[in-house]
Amino acid sequence: MALLLGACSNEGSKTLARGPDPKLPAPERGLLPDMKIAEPTPWGDQKPTVPQGFTVTAIATDLKIPRQTLVLPNGDILVAEGRGGNAAKLKPKDVIAGYIKAKGNTKVKGGNRLTLLRDADGDGKYELNTVFAENLNAPYGLAFANNKIYVANQDELVSFDYQQGQTKAGGAPTSVAKLPSEINHHWTKALTISPDGRFAYVGIGSNSNITERGMEAERDRAMVWQIDVNTGAYKPYATGLRNPTALAIQPGTGQLWAVVNERDEIGPDLVPDYLTLVREGGFYGWPYSYWGQNVDTRVQPPDPKKVASAIKPDYSLGPHVAALGLAFSQPVMGEAFADGVFVGEHGSWNRNPPSGYKVIFVPFKNGRPAGEPVDFVTGFRDGEGKTRGRPVGVTVDPRGALIVADDLANTVWRVAKAR
Repeated sequence: MALLLGACSNEGSKTLARGPDPKLPAPERGLLPDMKIAEPTPWGDQKPTVPQGFTVTAIATDLKIPRQTLVLPNGDILVAEGRGGNAAKLKPKDVIAGYIKAKGNTKVKGGNRLTLLRDADGDGKYELNTVFAENLNAPYGLAFANNKIYVANQDELVSFDYQQGQTKAGGAPTSVAKLPSEINHHWTKALTISPDGRFAYVGIGSNSNITERGMEAERDRAMVWQIDVNTGAYKPYATGLRNPTALAIQPGTGQLWAVVNERDEIGPDLVPDYLTLVREGGFYGWPYSYWGQNVDTRVQPPDPKKVASAIKPDYSLGPHVAALGLAFSQPVMGEAFADGVFVGEHGSWNRNPPSGYKVIFVPFKNGRPAGEPVDFVTGFRDGEGKTRGRPVGVTVDPRGALIVADDLANTVWRVAKAR
């Protein structure tokens, strides 16, 4: 293993190509992708770094792999906890990559549950921490509509009836629709709900990097499903999205947006993960091309017609940042952060220097990304490679805070304007 890791010598650019029109380098192929072990270490007395005028507080600790969060109408916060996936390793590279990734993850067993947090008096301290529902199957995406809490398990979209103030589910969940779960190379199922509550949108990642398991294994995957929550009927809403890890509806327009994790193994600076408007019926390139019509020659046979139809994403987040969280902001977050999106970047395992490991803010203007991203929550990884946390889901609390799930420290952070 030491010899193989030693072969990973290509270093990425220290300046990431980010924004609507990134300059992409030529692909690079090697024995193995560059791999950089994250070295977990406790936060201790330290905290993440936030902009001047904001404070950061741990509102829940000792959780069991918190992934995504949801703020309910009464201000309670639900936290989805769990870990999924059961894909077999195909190559020696997969074994080594699995070892590298595991080194940077928590050793805690996933909770397969939803935890409810409550701050009854609004002082920013969540005095109630209780299990709302358990015995779930790697829950990830969360949404609220129709007086129901919707949960995207790794194999099924389910719902719980909900009454305001409820602290525990009234019973077992109701099935809405089965989701693809065979192999589950990418197991996370992102979720959001249409403004009228009729449709659930579920992000379903691919079963490979670039079809190593064959196209049959990719049936109904690498896409966003649109599911009628009343009947369970579904259809592909958009395709060619390698791993859409978080979804959000843009306020005012009702348009669907996503962050997507792109493919690996063609260099430390390719391919950029991205933020994009998800167009109904749109095709976004995977596996045949990336960032529009850039052909991936590893995929055989090619499909020029599909490549010609591929939509270029709206905004590059940079390569290998592993964006897992997405939330539209609100004016309550202050003038500088009123219009745009927060993105939780879990961080790279296959890039040197590492990328991600922070929460950024992408400013919007006239409904579209505009300008350079701004670091909003940092300090999860230091210059010596010590990694104290890894951000996943981000959620804006209408009371004036950003809620950040940290699945390495098993903590939920609250970033609020200083009083």
